[in-house]
Amino acid sequence: MQTLPLFFRLTGKSVILLGTGEAAEAKARLLERVGAEIVGEDAEVALAIVAIEDDAEAQAAVERLKARGILVNAVDRPDLCDFMVPAIVDRDPVIVAIGTGGASAGLAKALRQRLEQLLPARLGALARRLKDKKEAMRERWPDGAVRRLAIDEALSEGGRLDPLAPHAPVDVDEWIVEDSAGPSRHDQFEIVQLRSADPHDLTIGEMLLLGRADRIFLAPGVPESIANRARADAERIRASGLPDNPGAGLSVYITVSPVE
Repeated sequence: MQTLPLFFRLTGKSVILLGTGEAAEAKARLLERVGAEIVGEDAEVALAIVAIEDDAEAQAAVERLKARGILVNAVDRPDLCDFMVPAIVDRDPVIVAIGTGGASAGLAKALRQRLEQLLPARLGALARRLKDKKEAMRERWPDGAVRRLAIDEALSEGGRLDPLAPHAPVDVDEWIVEDSAGPSRHDQFEIVQLRSADPHDLTIGEMLLLGRADRIFLAPGVPESIANRARADAERIRASGLPDNPGAGLSVYITVSPVE
């Protein structure tokens, strides 16, 4: 991963936009949509977008802005960019951003169109309800690890709050009140034995484990390409053998050799 995806709150903030034509107009619509104020080059800002068609003029503008410490996006010139503007799926407040590091805007667009079909319109409403009920969830499950597991189970495929279910999920209030038993598991330890160094050879079940894991233990020989399929904030631990005490939550041991 060469870039870190970030979400900036730009409502009421000033952003420099330079250029004319279709690309500049598209970026202007996007900035206006998030409530940003579009300003000229001399303004004191943190971000700027350069949508100038002429290569020499664009290069010069980027250099002037960067000399002032401003982070710059140069449309169709990834090598000049400090940040990228991704393809976006908007289910406010849920935002899905798709980037290719400037490799292919067409690929990002194609993925966005597929995700538009997959993600239901009610996704935003579910997110708002979960936000409104944060305090109720803290009271219901005071332990953070247990609370996270309860939420994971509810939102999993077939769960009571499954966001991709063909039918509307149960109301969040009902789930909190009726889930009297709490999550079915607390501490969990799983082993994943690799068949190859190619992440595409991971099964769907293994991918789901890595996506949920609180920590992953990496045996000798496990490549970074596999480790990178884990949750971005999961703890990563290099281990020569099975851990004696994996810890609370979901821990996954990844190995290239059979475990005896």
